[in-house]
Amino acid sequence: MREIATRTDGETVVVTFEPHPRMVLAPYGTPVRLINIPHRKYQILESLGIDHVVVLNFTLSFAQIPWEAFVKEFLSQKIKVKCLVVGYDHRFGQGREGDHEKLMRIARDFNFCVEEIPPFYLDGHEVSSTRIRQALHSGNIRLANFLLGYEYSITGKVVHGNRIGHKLSFPTANIEADDKYKLIAANGVYVARAEYQGRIYGGMCNIGNRPTIEKSSFAVEIHIFDFNREIYGENLTIYFVDRLRNEVRFESMEALKAQLVEDKKMALEILERIPDGNAWLNQR
Repeated sequence: MREIATRTDGETVVVTFEPHPRMVLAPYGTPVRLINIPHRKYQILESLGIDHVVVLNFTLSFAQIPWEAFVKEFLSQKIKVKCLVVGYDHRFGQGREGDHEKLMRIARDFNFCVEEIPPFYLDGHEVSSTRIRQALHSGNIRLANFLLGYEYSITGKVVHGNRIGHKLSFPTANIEADDKYKLIAANGVYVARAEYQGRIYGGMCNIGNRPTIEKSSFAVEIHIFDFNREIYGENLTIYFVDRLRNEVRFESMEALKAQLVEDKKMALEILERIPDGNAWLNQR
């Protein structure tokens, strides 16, 4: 889009929908989990140099708009599109009847071009949100980051926990994700980075039920290296770098602490090898 905009002296516009269409069209089906919550999605688009993001309210009545009306009344008359870029499997309009062939035909009537993006492959497999979700569900953070081109993250407020980490000399910040539809990666212990007030810190994060601790509930918690501040109620973003291990029930708190010491050593080694979140882009 940026290349086309530069070539045609135009501006880039991304059209997206809120809420996610599946939440409206299949509200009682499998819950939709978002790889990126809306705010994070807009941040990423801005970092890519997109000029404008148009967010359309997706409702049942909106879903009934015929594809031809959407092209004429919205894309042509409101957006004044000169070139429309769509994915190879893109469908839109009532009954998903709008496809590439129909777009090509109607584009001539409204004087705009259509560019279809073909499938993109890495390691012989198609890059898709489905494959990214599968990687996150299995805890394969390295694969998810490779496919995304950036580090999967969770943002939320720091909430009070049981302070067991303080007793083990590994204090943690417990995060309550700021969107209930956020896709949370598989349970386990991860190498991570924490962003607080614009500064990045190394750390290690646990997702799960902390089986060694009695009467413990599900939590996303991060131990931030070289950090000693009370930040309850403040926003924190966790970027996930790699997965260290599964959650394990240890025989004692002393055994858990000994494992945490080893986890920290390994986490520091990995952060030294992958010092920058942009490393995933470089691998591509």
